[in-house]
This record gives sequence, structure tokens and C-alpha cells, in this order.
Amino acid sequence: MEFPPLKNDRLIRAAYRKEVDKVPVWAMRQAGRYLPEFKEVRAKNDFFTVCRTPELACEVTLQPLRRFPLDAAIIFSDILVVPQAMGMEVQMVPGKGPVFPSPLKSTSDLEKLDFEPDIHKELGYVFDALRLTRQKLEGKVPLIGFSGAPWTLMCYMVEGASSSTFSKARAWLYRSPEESHKLMNALTNIIIDYLVEQAKAGAQLLQVFDSHAGLMDKSTFRRFALPYLRRIADEVKAKLGPERAVPMTVFAKGAHYGIVDLCETKYDVIGLDWTMDVQAARLVAEAKGKALQGNIDPAALYGDEESVRKGTEAMMKEMGTCGVIANLGHGMYPDLEPAKLGAFVDTVHACSTSGEI
Repeated sequence: MEFPPLKNDRLIRAAYRKEVDKVPVWAMRQAGRYLPEFKEVRAKNDFFTVCRTPELACEVTLQPLRRFPLDAAIIFSDILVVPQAMGMEVQMVPGKGPVFPSPLKSTSDLEKLDFEPDIHKELGYVFDALRLTRQKLEGKVPLIGFSGAPWTLMCYMVEGASSSTFSKARAWLYRSPEESHKLMNALTNIIIDYLVEQAKAGAQLLQVFDSHAGLMDKSTFRRFALPYLRRIADEVKAKLGPERAVPMTVFAKGAHYGIVDLCETKYDVIGLDWTMDVQAARLVAEAKGKALQGNIDPAALYGDEESVRKGTEAMMKEMGTCGVIANLGHGMYPDLEPAKLGAFVDTVHACSTSGEI
């Protein structure tokens, strides 16, 4: 399928550490509950209906771009569509978030999973949404595709819901390391194919979210997370080849100890959360030719607009302008005011062209 030519390539250029006229900016969960227009769509449709209906997914993907001069769109979907593709039921419960009615309670439950699902049959709606959104964007900005990382997906599959500790999933790593590797290896295989097909369907950058990487210590991260993250980048890039190549971002939230290791992988962009040492990460990333993404605290957007501007300017002074994609250190919170994201976006563009950083 032919797509309209890309008019704003700042995101792609920054991901490859090329010169840009302005630092590109987007926000994780930029399509979400903080927008009244998103709430209107959700009032008529449950969460996964939006995900599985290409026209609805496309609509909510485009909503923030109508409000803000963002430099990227990210397809509206959810990381938990992968466990669904493997045969698990996932419900999005108001006030609680994702719930698995039948989580993996013991290693014998692995037998219930489909380790080799038909990606096009089970996740074809994501590819359809990508193709439709690429057309609707008319080349305005790049479109981002994504997946959850194996460890983060395993957390939900075992725990059955969100948790501050994910202690059940972590227990698997120590009580059942062989089965944990078996599950994460299967997830990795699926994620690789899923991301490759997203790129073929029109995604122009791919991000891997390891939202719960910070629950591990360094040695556990190197044993149970890093090998799979590395393999995803290696094999996605190999399968796409140079002609279909797209930049890739890894966001391992909380894994401050993993920045050096992640800079040794084939990911082009390393995402930082708001707790990370930007200066230390910048030194490593620049030495390894990696771009950085981040990293203002999402809670900073609870301040007034002047406070948001000052916080954004401080972030930009730390991040610099070369090989930088401005973003939040995590996703938009549901009760944030849209105008605060607007102040963040405008400030990134303004201070990255002022010559003051």
C-alpha cells in the first residue's frame, strides 16, 4: 500500500541523531482519558472495542494532533493485546484497570496458552488501524507502533491485575526460572512478528514498553529481561532489512541500572523516566550513538502553565538538542488538563529553536 509522503520527519531524524530544526515532541498516552473528546468515544464503546475497531482506533489516535502541534502520532492500542492473542481473557475494569479473570496461577497453566498464534488473525485489527491512520494522517507526522516487553506482559499474565509489587510474577523468576524463560521466549517470538507486521502496515517507529523493568535488580534484569529486549531489536531489524528499516525505542521504566546495557543493543532510542540521571545517560548514549527520549515528570503538568514552562526548559537544558525526543517520563495521567500538555509541547519547540540550550 502506498502512503502519503512524510512532511514532518523530525522524529525520525532525531531517532537517528540527525540534525533537526526543532526538537521533536510527543507524549506517551497522548490519546487518552485526559481529553474530553476521548471520553466521548469511550462513553459509547468499551476499551477493547476501541482498540479492535480500526475506525475508532484511528479517530482517537488523531484527536491529540488536532489540539497540539505534536511531532508524532502513536496508534491507539494496548500492550495486553498480545496475551489476548495467546488465548487469555483481559477486561478493562473502570477504576481498576486491566484484569485477567484467569491469570497464570501455576506453571501448568502455560499449557493453556497458544505459543504460536496467527498474528494476522488475532491482531489484524491493529494492522488495519495502522494502515487507515497512515492514510488519514496525510503525511503530517510519523506514526508510532508499539508492544509491551516480555517481562512486563508476564507481570500482568501472572499477577492478573496491576500491582505495586507484582510479587507473584517475581516469585516465578525464583521458583520457576525455566518456565519463566519458556514464557518470555514465547512472548518474544510473538512480539518480534507483531512489530515486524506493524512496520509493514505503516508504523514508522517502533517502541517497546518495559513498564515494570524497575521491579528487577541489575542481575535479574540481565538474566530475565535484557536478553529478550536485545533479541527483539536484533530480529525485528533483521527481518525488516535495510529497505523497510524503522527506528526503534526501548523504554525500560525504572531500570536506571540498565542504561549502559541498553545502549549496547540495537535500539536507536533509549527512553528515560523522570527519576533517571539525564546527564549520566546522555554521556553513555552519545558515546554509543544512541538518541534519548524523555523525561519530564508527568506530575509536573499539575502545576500552572508557567510552572510547566519552567520545568520543560530545565528538562531541555539537561537533554540538549542533538539526538533528543522530548516526552514525559511516563504516560499522561487521566486527570491532567489538556492545556498543560499544550504548554509542554510549545515550550519544547520554543526553547529548542531559541539557541538558549
